[in-house]
Amino acid sequence: MTGKELRQLLLNKWGRSYDVQLRRTQGKVFLQVMWKYLEQASFPLTEADYQAHLDTIASYLHEFGGVAQVQAYIEKTRERPRLGKAVSIPLDLGERASEWLL
Repeated sequence: MTGKELRQLLLNKWGRSYDVQLRRTQGKVFLQVMWKYLEQASFPLTEADYQAHLDTIASYLHEFGGVAQVQAYIEKTRERPRLGKAVSIPLDLGERASEWLL
């Protein structure tokens, strides 16, 4: 998955270019789809910066082996990012979890 494909996945599901973040909480890793999006006037990134950020996140997802997990979760979920509430996608890193949690 590339950053461009990740953006298209977000657009197809929710119609907006939402910000995404990787978070580690309670020994688990989550991809969080945040409530801010590129099309907002107050969004802090330029389009080029946003695309670079998505490219970075997509490369991490590829390294984690989490691309299919993210795609499946986004396609199936009924949740929506809304003010103060991100959509948290748990990533099962399997045996390699300890490599990413240190």
